[in-house]
Amino acid sequence: MNEECLICKAPLEYLNRDEKMECALCRKVQSSKTRCVKGHFVCDACHSAGMDRVMAVCLNTKSPNPIEILEQMMALPTCHMHGPEHHTMVGAALLTAYKNAGGEIDLPSALPEMQKRGKQVPGGACGFWGACGAGLSTGMYLSIALKATPLAGEAWGLSNRMTAKALEAIGKNGGPRCCKRDSYLAVTEAVKFTEEHLGIRMEMGSVSCSRSHLNNQCLQEKCMFYQKPKKKIAFICVHNSCRSQIAEALGRHLAGDVFDSYSAGTQTKPQINQDAVRIMKEMYGIDMERKQYSKLIGDIPSPDVAISMGCNVGCPFVGRGFDENWELEDPTGKSDDEFKKIIRKIEENILRLKEKYATI
Repeated sequence: MNEECLICKAPLEYLNRDEKMECALCRKVQSSKTRCVKGHFVCDACHSAGMDRVMAVCLNTKSPNPIEILEQMMALPTCHMHGPEHHTMVGAALLTAYKNAGGEIDLPSALPEMQKRGKQVPGGACGFWGACGAGLSTGMYLSIALKATPLAGEAWGLSNRMTAKALEAIGKNGGPRCCKRDSYLAVTEAVKFTEEHLGIRMEMGSVSCSRSHLNNQCLQEKCMFYQKPKKKIAFICVHNSCRSQIAEALGRHLAGDVFDSYSAGTQTKPQINQDAVRIMKEMYGIDMERKQYSKLIGDIPSPDVAISMGCNVGCPFVGRGFDENWELEDPTGKSDDEFKKIIRKIEENILRLKEKYATI
């Protein structure tokens, strides 16, 4: 089972009635229905700590894509798999994308208001209130964007209709709750509703979730956003400056939809082999220095598959045996033709790996 409690990592439990509980972090006592099976309780305020970093994401992006913005927020260490922080994040991402897509809004003042409203929706509202906080957040977004009040006319109606649309989509999908899935559903509905009724078109590409492994209750194939975890393949040589870097680059370029590519060594170089950089640009238009650098084995995730490039003296120890040894000659210091010969061999091997793991 995956970990859920922020204190001891034990699973959470939801009670039928409120009980007085003391927050394990701030020691504030309040009523709640949620704690871990070992009795630890974390209040919503502590669970949502770090919201200033969410606001910083919004103020420093020009993206008109709310999913892209939301993913940046979800990648923050202060964002958990589930929690009331999503009740603010959904609306904040939408307000930011709305502004960046041409919407008339004062974002620096809108974001604190969104945070204030989002914090008023408690964790577990989806089950205990019958109203998911991510869905409610879309109504808050539109209310702020349109300056709605209880006495407003059209703005009042649109804000409530927005909430209804989001909650309908979330409810139709069914439980158990998943704050990531429900946030994606809420944002998807808000993007469509905003274009239809406000004429502002936010960008919206395909949405896929990479966090199923963090969710004990993930529906997996039954969830429209489920993405089967990709294997992690590591390409290893001593200095991680030439062959393994080429393999990582071609893995990303040719098979990124099938597996994640990494490279590393037991020693590092100040820079990637410059002949390799130059020739890869010529052959594939890939600039290896944009996203890659020389790394140690401890700098990359533990791989599912470890491949040696071929070491004449002795291969690095990666904590496990190698799955393959490609026995490639090191082209360093040799002619461009020799470099291209090795690069083509690496390409052949990458395509073979792609075919092999695409069916697993």
